[in-house]
Amino acid sequence: MTEHHHQSYDHYIKALMDISQAVTSDLFLEDIFKLIVMVVAKVTGVDICSLWLIDENSTPPKIRLKATQAIEPEYMIDRSLDLDEGVVGYVVSTQKPLIIADVLQCDIFKEKAMAQKLGLVSMIGVPLQGKKEKIIGALNCFTSTPHDFSSTDINLLTAVANQAAVAILNTELIINTKIIEEELRARKKIERAKEIVMERQSLNGDDAYKWMRKRSMDLRKTMLEVAEAILLADELY
Repeated sequence: MTEHHHQSYDHYIKALMDISQAVTSDLFLEDIFKLIVMVVAKVTGVDICSLWLIDENSTPPKIRLKATQAIEPEYMIDRSLDLDEGVVGYVVSTQKPLIIADVLQCDIFKEKAMAQKLGLVSMIGVPLQGKKEKIIGALNCFTSTPHDFSSTDINLLTAVANQAAVAILNTELIINTKIIEEELRARKKIERAKEIVMERQSLNGDDAYKWMRKRSMDLRKTMLEVAEAILLADELY
């Protein structure tokens, strides 16, 4: 890492902050992942940067590869690890950075064949720490030549990783909030449509809902689509 790269960090950390605040749709989550690895690779000068996130929806939870700026097919395949598996699992479980001088000589590094094929030598992994010290994943950086990562390198990468974690969590919060809001709007429309059906066809609430559900099945439309059609017809009536 050069002095120029060190001076670039503040700029990129601010960029991640701005992006985390500007996210407006679920399409941006994958973009955030890609941006993080591209930014880190660019400002650190490493050959490969990869972003791993804990998938708590899996039983048991897994750590999944979410993004890399590498274009090699061997590195881009879908991969997942247990929480205590490999170097990524070590970083996540210990919640501490890990430096490996030569990945081919490291016992816990599992992908030696890939590393040898891609010419990877040294590595640093740092945890992605969000709010309340919650670890959500890890950021790995590889070099193709031997590299002695300094304490400054570790501190800078940790700062970027933590800001990346904040960006990811903010984005997920926005997405989840939007989903909840959309569900509430849908429920209101369905409830209003049910009231119209009750009034038009002299049905009670349960029967009106059953009528709408049958229409949904017959027409192969969602309940929301049926509700919106009923509301539109009522406006035109």
